[in-house]
Amino acid sequence: MTATRKLLGALLCSAAILGTAQPALAQDETGELPAGTGTADTARDGEAIIVTGSRIARRDLTSSSPLAVVQDEEFRLSGAVNVEQVINTLPQVVPGVTAFSNNPGGGVATVDLRGLGAQRTLVLVNGRRWVFFAPNQQVDLNTIPSFLIDSVDVVTGGASAVYGSDALAGVVNFRLRTDLDGLIAGAQYSITGRGDGARYNAYAAIGAPFADGRGNVTAYLEYFNRGQIMASDRRFSIFALGDNADDTGLIPLGSSSVPQGRLVAPGSIVVNGVTLPIANGTNYAGPLPGNPGGAFFGTAGISRPYTNAESHNYAPENFLMVPQERWVLGGFAEFELAEGINAYIEATYANNRVQNELAATPIAGNVDINLAAVEQHVSPADFTQLQTIAARQQAANAAALAAGSPLPFNNFTIGTTAQAGVPLPAGFVRLNVNQRVMQVGSRNTSFEQGSWRTLAGLRGDLTDSLSYDVYYLFARNRNSNIQGGNISRSAFNRLVADGTCNIFGANQLSAACVDQISILTQNTTISQLQVAQASVSGPLFTFASASEPVAFAAGLEWRSISAQFIPDTALSSGDVVGFNAGLPTAGAYNVKEAFAELRVPIVRDGFIYGIDLNGAARYSDYSLAAVGGVWTYAGGVEIAPIRDIALRAQYQRAVRAPNILDLFGGAGIGFPAATDPCALASAATDPTIRALCIATGVPESAVGQSGLQPNAQIQGRFSGNPDLEEEVSDTWTVGAVIRPSFIPRLNITIDYFDIKVVNAIAARANGVNNVLNFCYNVVQDVSSIFCRSITRNPLTGVIEGGPFVVDATNDNLGGLETSGVDLQVDYSVPLDFSLVGQGTSRVSMALLGTWTRKADFIPVAGLDVVNPGAGRFGLIVGEPIPRWRWSTRMSFIDGPVTASFRWRHTGAVRDDNDTATYVVERIGTYDLFDLSFAFDVSDELTLNLGVNNLFDREPPIVGANQSQSNTYPGTYDVIGRDFFVSANLRF
Repeated sequence: MTATRKLLGALLCSAAILGTAQPALAQDETGELPAGTGTADTARDGEAIIVTGSRIARRDLTSSSPLAVVQDEEFRLSGAVNVEQVINTLPQVVPGVTAFSNNPGGGVATVDLRGLGAQRTLVLVNGRRWVFFAPNQQVDLNTIPSFLIDSVDVVTGGASAVYGSDALAGVVNFRLRTDLDGLIAGAQYSITGRGDGARYNAYAAIGAPFADGRGNVTAYLEYFNRGQIMASDRRFSIFALGDNADDTGLIPLGSSSVPQGRLVAPGSIVVNGVTLPIANGTNYAGPLPGNPGGAFFGTAGISRPYTNAESHNYAPENFLMVPQERWVLGGFAEFELAEGINAYIEATYANNRVQNELAATPIAGNVDINLAAVEQHVSPADFTQLQTIAARQQAANAAALAAGSPLPFNNFTIGTTAQAGVPLPAGFVRLNVNQRVMQVGSRNTSFEQGSWRTLAGLRGDLTDSLSYDVYYLFARNRNSNIQGGNISRSAFNRLVADGTCNIFGANQLSAACVDQISILTQNTTISQLQVAQASVSGPLFTFASASEPVAFAAGLEWRSISAQFIPDTALSSGDVVGFNAGLPTAGAYNVKEAFAELRVPIVRDGFIYGIDLNGAARYSDYSLAAVGGVWTYAGGVEIAPIRDIALRAQYQRAVRAPNILDLFGGAGIGFPAATDPCALASAATDPTIRALCIATGVPESAVGQSGLQPNAQIQGRFSGNPDLEEEVSDTWTVGAVIRPSFIPRLNITIDYFDIKVVNAIAARANGVNNVLNFCYNVVQDVSSIFCRSITRNPLTGVIEGGPFVVDATNDNLGGLETSGVDLQVDYSVPLDFSLVGQGTSRVSMALLGTWTRKADFIPVAGLDVVNPGAGRFGLIVGEPIPRWRWSTRMSFIDGPVTASFRWRHTGAVRDDNDTATYVVERIGTYDLFDLSFAFDVSDELTLNLGVNNLFDREPPIVGANQSQSNTYPGTYDVIGRDFFVSANLRF
């Protein structure tokens, strides 16, 4: 019996979670919260609450900022164990790093509000900062205990005035249950409809009051295990697909670094204006028409011209869903030391282990080969061709020497250290070698992340009306990474040159060669956060026209941030090939802040129903010289002309100081998807682009040839910049909350948002693809910073291997702009019948949707260039940003039984590059449907089951403009129909 049949059997004797997930809105006309609504702290019996986005306690749930709330029921109804599974379904979120991020990956999960970048979204837990996992100061959502989540609040727009730096896009606040009285425990099992990707989760928490109710303590433990799914396990990802030559269809098109070996020599060299042949008319020439990549050794030692049909299908060897094992344990405690003095502590430790798996290492670069040492490995015909190429290279050197021109074949090297000015010796030939080193095995990188966070504080009442809160937070993350499958470039070059490593065919490397070139590398990342804060809040006075007092909050905060990346010798030397080499990173800074908030109720039940004003300001003094002292501030108004309608508007000025990686990141290598304009056929016919290509190192014969870009990824160098300044954003929001008294239990919120970020921090021109585009298509000036950032292989013109990269150092760029409308609707209808017993039932409906009007990126300040992202996807924008995205849920609740149906909609998008034509220029609308059930067996036991992606919808298949696995796995479902069953116990 298959796993699917087993689980279908369980469907017949189980039911799933009781409850519905609804957005949080204000009270209904009875003064009580509508069923299914509310935040973690509800305003029962006039109790004061804290609404995310403010530090001021209040007795209503309205806010001048757009606020969406996801209740804990949504995690259970959707079978979500990892936090990212629910957060990434919110229409305000563009998926960041997820469980399906294998390359690039890293074993973490991040949240990216509005597509402005995960580094611009502040993640809080119970209103305070969480531990970050790397020098980029981003939070790994995997470290948050999901089963303790009571609700998740999502606040749109800048919130720096309330919470400090990092909140340009908004805030995601996870509210955890901290005062349990009793025991909760549970377990869940999930598996795909194909019987793979099994996931196991188990948890327990116990809490109890003590000292006659003066204190409470809670302790918890959670374990999660996720199995792997390989790309070879799904038909859409089993082959690496790309665009065919005329962009009319998708074809299997993998990597030009092939196991059989591929050797390339320039077709010709220009010396003092004279074109000299080097490899014309031979198998080894490239890139040339009909031979885009030189000699291919399908038969050991015997070459023929390489074609794209020979490319290596690396896809099956990659993870589609990365395996994970996670332990989370911790606790909360609070104790009343004396009247008005309550001590509290929090402690959390998370151990997270994740792997990424890639195909065997591809190596590419120039190698100076001793002909006498390799004669035994090749056929006589091939050896003759190599001798001819060597003789012509010597002749080119001689011609250059006679003309007083630079030698084209000098800086002789064995290994990686070039001997400057030394000409290529007689008897040697310089070739560009491309080899997939299969005998070393696949590349596997294992991450083990240990995160711990402790917090201790005092809070209580200073007077009958004023309260205080003082705390200190210390968080530290250590991420150890071990990489297998790497090879040493210097050892490879040396052993190829002297004939020890035979690259002239598949599986020709000797055991001695494999042993000497293989490297096991490792690195460690340590990140640390300290926060000390003291605040006071409470009412001041009351206007005669208002029933609630003017309230304030004020305080002081100190934060210290430090991080370091410690690579081993091989990684820091740059000698490693396989995973990315990188230099050490180390840095720290601190900030001292003073903040204040004010909420002013002007009118209550007067000539109109209500008017409230609010404001906030924060001054931050950074130890960074380029940032220094900065102000952030916000102001808003809430007007309710009648009880049924509340109008709201707010303006916020926010800042984000550069993080440790932005500032101090050591130079590292990456391989993003990009397009080399010089490899497009149009480059050969456009005189401006053709001249630029030649001026930046492309051989004349190679301009416009597809072989100039043999792979979809292009090597880039990324590094920090200590002179970066802060980012600045302005956010405007205008909206309404509608609760019509004539339609009880109907709640509607609609909000317009407009966010503009200037001085944005990113890799130069926002990355490799934009650097290339700006050099050849926009600025078109060989002396520009963009063209000077491109280093090509002098033999072939290809940007591949060794020092041949696109430099993408961090800069303060132009900016980001996004705007649109959020809509929330929830409605609950009581029914006068019951199917399972006496009494009544009800139907609850909720919709959360976003229309994105604008999502623009301005890559370079001062240039009239805008990359529009709304309704787009591709190599510029990245993850799709549809104009329309929504999630809606309908639930039928009848006594102990609940049935719930969810619809997730992603709108159509089109490619972001209007100057290039791809096979897939448009991705249509994408809809997923989920079904879950519930049954309360008793007051103590709830059984849960469900199926996500009910109709087994596959993701859209994309070619050259894809993210990974031939699609965008963060946005579209790649695992297919997925079942879950769980049980929850409460005592």
